[in-house]
Amino acid sequence: MKQLPETASVNAQVLASLRAAVITGELAPGSLHSVQNLATQLGVSRTPVREALIKLAQQGMVRFERNRGVRILLTSLHDLEEVFALRLLLEPPAVRRAVTRLDGNQKRELRRMFAHMEKAAKADDEFTMFEHDRRFHRVLLEAAGNARLAAFVDGLRDMVLRRGVSTARESRSLDDIVAEHRAILDLIEAGDAEGAAKAMREHVRHTAELLIAQEAGADLGPGLAAVDIDLDWTLAARDQD
Repeated sequence: MKQLPETASVNAQVLASLRAAVITGELAPGSLHSVQNLATQLGVSRTPVREALIKLAQQGMVRFERNRGVRILLTSLHDLEEVFALRLLLEPPAVRRAVTRLDGNQKRELRRMFAHMEKAAKADDEFTMFEHDRRFHRVLLEAAGNARLAAFVDGLRDMVLRRGVSTARESRSLDDIVAEHRAILDLIEAGDAEGAAKAMREHVRHTAELLIAQEAGADLGPGLAAVDIDLDWTLAARDQD
């Protein structure tokens, strides 16, 4: 991690740097770190580092261990199931609400993010495509009028990234992922709130089923049955949408 300058936004910089280090594996899963050592690496005081770690602990990315330091956590299959169950619970209703609230600037931003996704997919640039995918979802969640929800779902996505897995090229192509977002965008453009919410639910659920089955197979070894995927306890996803 590069040292950070002392600025008014140092807390945000520290949080972003530590978050990226956990997601990319620079801070390896299972490793133990002291707040002081991390502060020294970043060239800042202990206070912003501790505050950032508290936020990462709330997102399930790290764990404080008494008199030992901070442990970097690995996302388990059970974590993935919980993450997607929560996304199914939260995102479809948010999209339904967002369709009725999107202003002109937000609609233009959605179209722009989708165009960037298409371009990145054609260039076979998975990283860039998923960055725009993330922003596409964020715009919709922010349009629903709940900034905390948008930030929380971003944290859930980080938990999946921390496991270092993707359905791209494993279970579906980049073009397949773009097509699922095209269906959502078309319904938003048509003003179909119920249809857009349903399309978002199908997109998130499809991603969950592919990713969890894919990871279960990898964990269990070739030739063994995949884990049973039970996401239907989320009443909003199953019964209310």
